[in-house]
Amino acid sequence: MEKFGKSQSVKRTEDVRFLTGEGRYVDDIAPRDALHGFFFRAPAAHGVITELDVSDAAEAEGVHLVLTCADLEAAGVNISMAGAVLENRDGTRAAKPLRPMLAKGKVRYVGEPVALIVAETLDQARDAAELIMFEADDLPAKVDVMAGGETLHDEAPDNRAFDWGLGDEAATDAAFETAARTVSLQIDDNRVIVNPMEPRGCYAEWDGTRMHVANNGQGVWIHKDNLVKAFGLEAENVRVTNPDVGGGFGMKAMAHPEYFSVAQAARALGRPVRWMAERTESMLSDNGGRDLTSLAEFAFDANNKITAYRVHTRCNLGAYNSQFGQPIQTKLFSRVLMGVYDVQTTYLRVEGFYTNTVQTDAYRGAGRPEAIYVLERLMDRAARELGIDPMELRRINFIKPDQFPYISATDETYDVGEFDRLLTRAAREADNKGFAVRKAADAKRGLLRGQGICYYIESILGDPSEGAKVVFEQDGTVTIYVGTQSNGQGHETVYAQFLSDQTGIPASQINVVQGDSDLIAQGGGTGGSRSVTTQNTATLATVAKLTEVFSAFLAEEHGVAASAVNFDDERFRVEGTNATPTMLEVAEMAREKGRDDLLTHHERATLPGRSFPNGCHIAEVVVDAATGVVTTETYTVVDDFGNLINPMLAEGQVHGGIVQGIGQAVQERVVYDEDGQLLTASFMDYSLPRAADVPNFAFHSEPVPSTANIMGMKGCGEAGTVGALAAISNAVQDALWEHGVRQADMPFTPHRVWELLNGAKHAAE
Repeated sequence: MEKFGKSQSVKRTEDVRFLTGEGRYVDDIAPRDALHGFFFRAPAAHGVITELDVSDAAEAEGVHLVLTCADLEAAGVNISMAGAVLENRDGTRAAKPLRPMLAKGKVRYVGEPVALIVAETLDQARDAAELIMFEADDLPAKVDVMAGGETLHDEAPDNRAFDWGLGDEAATDAAFETAARTVSLQIDDNRVIVNPMEPRGCYAEWDGTRMHVANNGQGVWIHKDNLVKAFGLEAENVRVTNPDVGGGFGMKAMAHPEYFSVAQAARALGRPVRWMAERTESMLSDNGGRDLTSLAEFAFDANNKITAYRVHTRCNLGAYNSQFGQPIQTKLFSRVLMGVYDVQTTYLRVEGFYTNTVQTDAYRGAGRPEAIYVLERLMDRAARELGIDPMELRRINFIKPDQFPYISATDETYDVGEFDRLLTRAAREADNKGFAVRKAADAKRGLLRGQGICYYIESILGDPSEGAKVVFEQDGTVTIYVGTQSNGQGHETVYAQFLSDQTGIPASQINVVQGDSDLIAQGGGTGGSRSVTTQNTATLATVAKLTEVFSAFLAEEHGVAASAVNFDDERFRVEGTNATPTMLEVAEMAREKGRDDLLTHHERATLPGRSFPNGCHIAEVVVDAATGVVTTETYTVVDDFGNLINPMLAEGQVHGGIVQGIGQAVQERVVYDEDGQLLTASFMDYSLPRAADVPNFAFHSEPVPSTANIMGMKGCGEAGTVGALAAISNAVQDALWEHGVRQADMPFTPHRVWELLNGAKHAAE
C-alpha cells in the first residue's frame, strides 16, 4: 500500500471475516443468557383499541414480562418518539402528534408495535403473543395522499402534516406568465422497502445503574441522546454500541420504537434482552422510502433557456412523523432543487400527509434522488416538446465553469463543476453516435430500445465536524478511533489506508475502532455521503498534531531547533544527523523515555463547506413489447467525485447505488390494499434486483477537485441512486414514446409496461 502512493484501489481487509462467517453482527454477539423479545403488532391499519389483555400471555410458559404502553408510562419512560417538525408557509408550526413507542389508544398502521413479550426462548415469546386478547373498533384506512379519509391525528384534521414552501412564489409565477414556452409533467416516485441484508435488531443490558444498548445502526450518538431523553438518565449512564452492520441505507440512522421497549425490558428484569426482526416484520415496520407525487413545470425563453422552475409535491409521511421524515422531501429535496442548471427563479411547495402506512424517512440519497428524479424527468419531457436533443438542452442550461463558486436559487454554494466536460465524455463512452444503429437493429427483432440521460448533482449532508483519535499501543500497533459507522462500505480499509498514506505506518498495523459511545464521546455517524470526507479531514488534523508533537520531541532529543525536523509521510528527518525514524519508531522512543503523553492524539475538524458530487448517467434499455419485460442493456457513468482515496471502493459504491436505483425503477413497488394491509410483505411479492437483472457498469472518473475540503474530495455513497432513477426511467419513456405512451411512471414491471403499450395501441385505433 505504501509503495505505490496515494489513491490506490486497495482491497477491503474486512471482507475476509465477512466472507468466512466471522463477522460480529448484533445477533451474533448478544449475551448468551439474554432473554428473547417478540413484538405483538397491530393486525389492522386503523382502529380504536377497545381491549388489550396480556394477562394470559404474561402467565405463559417461559415468559418473564409483557410490556405495553401503559407499562412504559408507569415506569416513567417518556414514550414520545423524536420527530423533526417544520415551519409552514404561513409561519405556523407543522403538526407534531404523539408517536408512542408502543400503541396508545389507537393503532395507525399494520405492524405498529403494541406489546413486547420477553421469554426464555423466542418460540415461547412467539407462542405467548398468540394469547394476547386484542380488539379494536375499525376505522376507515387512508392509504392515498391524493384522496380523503378518516383523520389519523386530531392535530392534523385534514391529515395534512405541513404545507411548506421555499423560493419566490410571486416572481416564479410572473416568469411563467411571460414565458415563450412552458412544459409540465406529473411525476410519481413510488414507495420502496429498504430491505438491508441484515434486518434491524438490538440487545440491551442494565446493571442497576448503567444502560447498554447494542443495535445495528449508523452511529451511536443519536441513539444515545434519544435513550437519555426517554429514560431520564445521565448521559454517562448510557452506552450505545454498533457492531458490524449489514446495510443501513439511511433507514438505520434514526430511532425506532423497538429499541426503547427492549431497553426498558432489560431495565425492569435486570437481565439482558435481545430482539431481531424477521423479514416480513421488517417489511411491515421499517421506515419506507420515497412515496411522493410532484407536478413540475419549466418556463422557457425563445432560446430554450429555462427562466423559472416550479414544483408542487405531495409526500406520504406514513402514520407518524419519523425522526427526519418532514425534512426529507422539503429541506433536503431543496438542496439540489435546480440541479446543475443556471436558474435563479424557483418555487418549491411541499405538502406532507399522514396515512395508515408505515413511516417514511431517509433512503439512500434522502431527498436528493427525489429532487433530481423530478428535475431530470422534466428535462427529457421538455426536450421532446421543444424538439431539441436532450443533451443539447442540458448544455444550454448548464452552470458554466467560470460561474463558480455558484450560489443556487436555494442558497447552496456549489464550489466547482465542469458539467459539459462530463456529459461529453459520457456520450463518448456510451457510444451515443451508434445508438440509432442499435435501435434499428432491435426494431427488426420486434424490440424497443430507449436511451435515458440523467445529469445529477448531490450535496453531502450531516454534521460537518468530526473527530479522530490516534493511539500508539504497547504492542506496536496503532488504533484510530472514528466518529462514523460502517454499514458495509469498507471504512476499516479506507481509514487505515488513509492514515497509512499520511504517516507511513503499515496499514496492517492499524486498527479502526468505531461504534462505541464510551470510547468515542462524539461523532456524526454515517449518512449523507459524509463519512470519508469528514473523517479523513479529522484524521489529517490529528496527523498534523502528532507530527508537530513528535517533531518537537525529536528536536529536544537531538538538541536542534524544531524547524530542523521534517516529516515526509514516511520518515522524520533531523537536519545535521543521520536520524530518519518512522512514526512507530518515534512512538517507541517516547515510550522508552516515559513520555506516554505523546502516544495519544485527538483532534476535531470542521469542513468549511459542502462538496457537491455530480455526474452523468446514460442508460440503454430494451423493451419486449409482447411481454412488457424491460432489460437494462448498458449503463455508463462518468462521475466527478473530486480526488479519490480508494477508486475501487468508490466504484463499488456507485455499483450498489445504481442497483438500488434500477430496483426501484424496474421492480420494486410497495402495495397496500384499501384496508391498509401490506400486500408486498415477503420476497414472494416484493422483488429485489439480482445479478441477472443488471448489466456490467462502465464507470469513469472525471475529477474536479473540491475546494470545500483540504483533500479536494466529494462524497460518493449515494451518487449511484441519485442518478439511476431518472436515467432508467427516461430510457423506458424513450423506448415507449414512439408507440404512443406519453406518461410512464416507475416501476416498469412487465405487467405495467404491457398495459401502457396496449393502452396506447387501443387509444390509437
